[in-house]
Amino acid sequence: MVSDFQQLTQALARNLRHWRGERGFTLDALAARAGVSRGMIIQIEQARTNPSVGTTVKLADALGVSITTLLDRDRTPRVHVVLPGQGVRMWATEAGSGASMLLGDDRRGPVEMWSYRLEPGEGADSDPHPAGTFEMLHVTAGQLTLLVADERYAVPAGGAVSFEADTPHAYRNEGEEPVEMTLAVSIPPVGGAATGRESQ
Repeated sequence: MVSDFQQLTQALARNLRHWRGERGFTLDALAARAGVSRGMIIQIEQARTNPSVGTTVKLADALGVSITTLLDRDRTPRVHVVLPGQGVRMWATEAGSGASMLLGDDRRGPVEMWSYRLEPGEGADSDPHPAGTFEMLHVTAGQLTLLVADERYAVPAGGAVSFEADTPHAYRNEGEEPVEMTLAVSIPPVGGAATGRESQ
């Protein structure tokens, strides 16, 4: 029986090969464009490794597709319901923090929806995304500390924030209660700027 982990590794391998061919990128060209080593791309395409979220984001950005597309998530034309626990778990810590990709679509320019949980003292950092990437988030529990460039913003439960994501940014839980939030990412369409998402 193939595990969910193996299915994701195989889907990523298949789709990375497909989209690299679709874009006409050699291994060296994709490596240079994504800032990922040629050897790592070969290992991913041969399903010999499961890359970090950060590496997957860089590859999706370089190819101009969403992580949803690279992971081969099912999409329906009109309605797609994701039940609790059915999101793709992209990263997690032993303390209980983590992020799951709930939904994504490329049809009108990539857009993604994520669920985050940050335990006290934990957080997630992100490199700058290409120009045009826009993020919105809604905090449903705890108080989030959002860092964008050199600025800090406190976002309490029930609050929301939006920002241009072309600068370093990070999510932190500096409180004593878990932070839960929903994050939406709007990515420039293929043919415009490249894409971007959070990395861990």
